[in-house]
Amino acid sequence: MEKRKNISDIDDIKLLVDSFYDKVREDDLLKDIFNRVIQDRWPEHLEKMYRFWQTVLLGDHTYFGSPFVPHAKLPVEKSHFDRWMKLFVQTVDTYFIGEKAERAKWQGDRMAEMFLYKIEYYRNSTAKPLL
Repeated sequence: MEKRKNISDIDDIKLLVDSFYDKVREDDLLKDIFNRVIQDRWPEHLEKMYRFWQTVLLGDHTYFGSPFVPHAKLPVEKSHFDRWMKLFVQTVDTYFIGEKAERAKWQGDRMAEMFLYKIEYYRNSTAKPLL
């Protein structure tokens, strides 16, 4: 019996985001970076992630801002993004199927690539990110 479903509403987005960040907060490679930056602001971070994915996957424009800015100076490298993607894909595949699930994985991969490229660029350049 198939328990996975299509991503169709804000409750699905919350399940995706909450389940994913539960994994991140327990992951040996990622948890210290996230907890050091987010500290006690997890509820606000999760709320922002709900709005981001609601905008991307459901077309409800509730997220405003630049997703890269908070990540610009993180002490991360390719291994961190690879782990982030692995956990994200596992989470999507555990709960969801269909076009929006595939879009979530594609979008996550695209963002991971772009963020890594931009972080490395600014780390190795005298240019300053537009914050």
